[in-house]
Amino acid sequence: MVEQSDQLNQILAELGDVMQQRRQASPDSSYVAQLLHQGEDKILKKVIEEAGEVLMASKDGDKAHLVKEVADVWFHTLVLLTYHGLRPEDVLNELQRRQHTSGLVEKANRQPHD
Repeated sequence: MVEQSDQLNQILAELGDVMQQRRQASPDSSYVAQLLHQGEDKILKKVIEEAGEVLMASKDGDKAHLVKEVADVWFHTLVLLTYHGLRPEDVLNELQRRQHTSGLVEKANRQPHD
């Protein structure tokens, strides 16, 4: 399990690096650069669109399709993080902070803006 975790961390770090590089790329050369150039509203629309597709894939019961749609949500969420100057590691650090904490306790301890 640790090896798989290391692989996941490496994949996310590499994706974060690519996203950062795309910030400087021409919108004509990169889909990520296009989204970043078009701004937050466009990125948010893509996240919402992909989340809807996740729901439909789940309802259809097609596991392979569900995996592909979740990958799309993750990808577009990474674009959103990049837009805000954040990296996947920021999310991983938050998940690690929450680890071994009851979801009920964590939710009760959230601030109103969380």
